[in-house]
Amino acid sequence: MYVPKHFHLSDQQEAISFMQQYSFATIVTMMNGIPEATHLPFLVEQRGENVVLVSHFARANPQSRAVFNEKSLVIFTEPHAYISPSNYEKELSVPTWNYLAVHAYGKATLIDNEAQVAQLLEKMIGFYEAGYRAQWDKLPEDYKLKMMNGITAFEIVVEDLQGKKKLSQNRTETERQNIINSLSVSPNKSETDIAVFMQGAKA
Repeated sequence: MYVPKHFHLSDQQEAISFMQQYSFATIVTMMNGIPEATHLPFLVEQRGENVVLVSHFARANPQSRAVFNEKSLVIFTEPHAYISPSNYEKELSVPTWNYLAVHAYGKATLIDNEAQVAQLLEKMIGFYEAGYRAQWDKLPEDYKLKMMNGITAFEIVVEDLQGKKKLSQNRTETERQNIINSLSVSPNKSETDIAVFMQGAKA
């Protein structure tokens, strides 16, 4: 990922927190020389010094097999905002876009043990909707086994983590505040989220 120095997200913990907050990500794998992408929910775990991404494909998805052949790229990104030059002090200005993104690279490892797959699903339920766990526990075992047989579970130990937060760090303080003020009153949640990130970057 192209990351100019002043937009570099260098704090790994900050990158991990971002990935956990925006955990519905895109996994990109090469298939027959062509990039293939699937959008999946991930668990982002810290295991000692390692960052581990855990998820599952529908087994019918061809990428569920190709993913084990070589490294994949998992892209975490969500809030973004158009930045109008009306926020700038000089008329000689052009529009841009503010956003945050984290790219994680690593090779997938298959999780095929039935107990481990069940544990993975229970972890995902706990993260995404803990209240559903009681209903899940009451489901017939043969139904849960059928559901588990329809997925391919995997984990990726991240080998390279690249982060970018483009939040107008290269603009003047007045311009940054103008942008924050403008985005803060937007009806678009993505834009108000960017305003919050920008405000946090000022602290």
